[in-house]
Amino acid sequence: MRGAFSFPQASGRAQALGEIHARPLRPLGPSRVVFQLAFMSESGSAAGSTMVSDMARQRGVPPPDDSTNHVALAWGQGTLRWERHTEFSTYSWDCPAPDTFFAPVGAHPFGAEFAPPGPFLSGARVEVRPEDEDIDKAIAMFDPVSLTISDLKAARATVVTDFRQDEDGLTRFLIIDRGMSDAMRGVICQRLLDIETYRTLATLGLELARQLSPDIARLEEQLTAVTHRMKEDVRHHADDLLREITRMSAELEANAALSLYRFGASRAYYTIVRERIAALGESGVPGREMLGAFLDRRLAPALRTCQAVEERQANLSRKMARATTLIRSWIDVELEKQNGALLRSMNRRVKLQLRMQQTVEGLSVAAISYYVVGLFSYLAKLQEATFGWPETSLATGAFVPVAIFGTWWVVRAIRRHHPVSDEDTD
Repeated sequence: MRGAFSFPQASGRAQALGEIHARPLRPLGPSRVVFQLAFMSESGSAAGSTMVSDMARQRGVPPPDDSTNHVALAWGQGTLRWERHTEFSTYSWDCPAPDTFFAPVGAHPFGAEFAPPGPFLSGARVEVRPEDEDIDKAIAMFDPVSLTISDLKAARATVVTDFRQDEDGLTRFLIIDRGMSDAMRGVICQRLLDIETYRTLATLGLELARQLSPDIARLEEQLTAVTHRMKEDVRHHADDLLREITRMSAELEANAALSLYRFGASRAYYTIVRERIAALGESGVPGREMLGAFLDRRLAPALRTCQAVEERQANLSRKMARATTLIRSWIDVELEKQNGALLRSMNRRVKLQLRMQQTVEGLSVAAISYYVVGLFSYLAKLQEATFGWPETSLATGAFVPVAIFGTWWVVRAIRRHHPVSDEDTD
């Protein structure tokens, strides 16, 4: 039965409406441990979905289709969740907290049978514990040098971490529960997991920036050397200089294309990290650094380094473009000079050909006159043989001036019909 408001759907409407429900928030009970692993999967997303499909079949659950970006499976005493993002995918699993803080847990889905879909990006372990007398012992397990403690008054919780990795390569977070609801526990836990994942992704551009810095410095030195050569004698070495700058520009653009996405992604991920930190609503604990201040103090310089390298690339590209324009100007001037010399040479050849043509025309008047006189002599002989007059020699001799003048007049008329003056050949 058709509803009262069943209209033709706009393209993409279903995807747009379903996006806010694509990754539903998970409520979390008290005294739980959440593990999350993130793997790069930009070129291996199929491997991630295949792994989830195999896990679903093992649990007797229908496997997800290729368009699914979120899957939740019951696993042991908790839930295994898989999420696919643009260039990474995450696997998270929760279980009851062990008796001892950060103690090993029993069976978990990340054992020997787990096949990672790509390179390991980040891992986190979040423990939610009620406030009791053993909390101080748990805090003592963190590195005091990088220890951060944030009080979340609105959430009625405290977050403790040192952003150090344990023997399993996981960053440990401790949430001290002072009466949170299940939904709030899930919200705080998800925000901490997002902060850990996205702050790792944000700093991926730093290593690339460090790799590109020596190349940029080398290209800057080479450009300086080229511009100094341009000041000395660019006319005779313009082609060599243009070839050198073209090679440098190609190398710079290749590096810029390599870093364009990574630097842009780092900025976007850093923005997400700051948004998640702001959403925590943290306040300071006397004598301790807050989580947000700690990350900002370390992430901001990394992002500024990436921005500085990106700006150096852009500035160097503009300098190379200006240098190329200058060299091309010299080359264009030289080409114009060569073209002018070529045109003058062609002009001289045309004038020479014209003089030769005029000479040939003069000779042709005599030649044509000779043939005309010869023809006339045959007519004179015919008249003499038929009528006995006039005398052939006398008539032929008298006709010679007439033939020469007539031929000269015809040639002159033809030349006047196609005039060519000296100005046309200057």
